[in-house]
Amino acid sequence: MNAIVALCHFCELHGPRTLFCTEVLHAPLPQGAGNGDSPGQGEQAEEEEGGIQMSSRIRAHSPAEGASSESSSPGPKKSDMCEGCRSLAAGHPGYISHDKETSIKYVSHQHPNHPQLFSIVRQACVRSLSCEVCPGREGPIFFGDEQHGFVFSHTFFIKDSLARGFQRWYSIIAIMMDRIYLINSWPFLLGKIRGIIDELQGKALKVFETEQFGCPQRAQRMNTAFTPFLHQRNGNAARSLTSLTSDDNLWACLHTSFAWLLKACGSRLTEKLLEGAPTEDTLVQMEKLADLEEESESWDNSEAEEEEKAPVLPEGAEGRELTKCPTDSSLLSDCGNWQPRKLSVFKSLRHMRQVLGAPSFRMLAWHVLMGNQVIWKSRDADLVQSAFEVLRTMLPVGCVRIIPYSNQYEEAYRCNFLGLSPHVQIPSHVLASEFAVVVEAHSAPRSSLHPARCEDDQSLSKYEFVVTSGSPVAADRVGPTILNKMEAALTNQNLSVGVVDQCLICLKEEWMNKVKVLFKFTKVDSRPKEDTQKLLSILGASEEDNVKLLKFWMTGLSKTYKSHLMSTVRSPTASEPRN
Repeated sequence: MNAIVALCHFCELHGPRTLFCTEVLHAPLPQGAGNGDSPGQGEQAEEEEGGIQMSSRIRAHSPAEGASSESSSPGPKKSDMCEGCRSLAAGHPGYISHDKETSIKYVSHQHPNHPQLFSIVRQACVRSLSCEVCPGREGPIFFGDEQHGFVFSHTFFIKDSLARGFQRWYSIIAIMMDRIYLINSWPFLLGKIRGIIDELQGKALKVFETEQFGCPQRAQRMNTAFTPFLHQRNGNAARSLTSLTSDDNLWACLHTSFAWLLKACGSRLTEKLLEGAPTEDTLVQMEKLADLEEESESWDNSEAEEEEKAPVLPEGAEGRELTKCPTDSSLLSDCGNWQPRKLSVFKSLRHMRQVLGAPSFRMLAWHVLMGNQVIWKSRDADLVQSAFEVLRTMLPVGCVRIIPYSNQYEEAYRCNFLGLSPHVQIPSHVLASEFAVVVEAHSAPRSSLHPARCEDDQSLSKYEFVVTSGSPVAADRVGPTILNKMEAALTNQNLSVGVVDQCLICLKEEWMNKVKVLFKFTKVDSRPKEDTQKLLSILGASEEDNVKLLKFWMTGLSKTYKSHLMSTVRSPTASEPRN
């Protein structure tokens, strides 16, 4: 995470000061941080935990080099600092931790070495301890702008028996330029920083109670009430935080905590970048979601009116309405106690091909790709639903219209996937039609029919699947190109199911691009049939089955894409003559 975490203090003599800060370095260390990068050169390894190796950089400075670095440092001069304003001793190079997983370095020192970062941290420190304070002066607050960065600040008090009011004011701030990321990290930062503050306050409280027990300061101050307060402190006002907590390893511990905070906060949230325009499936899904939201709003608006009317349904009407809901138990009265996702399901296209057999599966897949109506009859509604979920992956989202389970036949214009209970009669003209295929699941042993079935279809062994159609697909028929490529992927045992799914996605995208070209060429530009035939030949889709497939898939184009093409045609630039 590209951020800086800092501990700030309000000094009674010098005002707001930055005590300790930790920053992330993706590049080589700055010039003032040391020369060697390996633990054996210029630094000593101290701790390694969670993939982060902590080390304190030790470097010998010559007087001339120390003078030059001090003069060029953006921090305050030594004369403007007291013990309360200073964290690391003079000449201390700071701490550094190496993240071996990401090759990132976390560097801690009193002030950032870069002048611009120093200015940003300095301004955030002043604002966190002066004007940007929450009610009660203790607690978290958010402020910032695009120019100086955005700040999460948590102010708190540390007990000090020698301070005015027996406490000193500190704050821990986290600065970054990404406002959205910082706001989303608010709960995480609040919990972890609050834990660091509680530990500091607990250590200081023990020291405070020990000092008060040995030499109470309240009575002593009351006896010297007329003595000027600043003169009677004898320099004890400028006590360091290590003295207040009685912890000599305080800064090393804070470096570890700040470095872990930066790493953990940067790992908990990730961003996904979508390259290129959204696919047609994505656009269609977004449009369907918008339609559902509009429909739900209209239902909410008319809910009160419907409750007042409360119409009485005629006998049998309730059953017809329930056929639209595949999960209702009344639809599955023949199946006994229905539970979602039983064992009798198809797991993938490869699994379905193994269960149905290669010839039956090819016939079924051909009708699916051509847009013909697929009717599945079974007593097990869960089996029908699983079959449709597998078969719908062969088509674009806009071409899928499913009625999962119904007690009556539905026309083909309403759905191309229809699930029926066994007692439903299918019209004779549908059974004889070349634009429909029927799959019936009968209760019969399948061991004699398909002895070479896969090992994981034990739950399907009680079914006999019969695939019939008024237009059976001949074995020597070439078929659409996408079907041949799909079967080649399914029969290749070297390809896993996940790889086959990705191949199918690529095939659908390839043919949807051809559909877009054909749609613009024929529907938008209104080219003659001769030019259309040339285009189909160029696209490699001049065969009859490929042409039928393209025309059916054209119905699945999103409204967004169609309206975009129409608006482009109506624009003034579209009326220019073609070369």
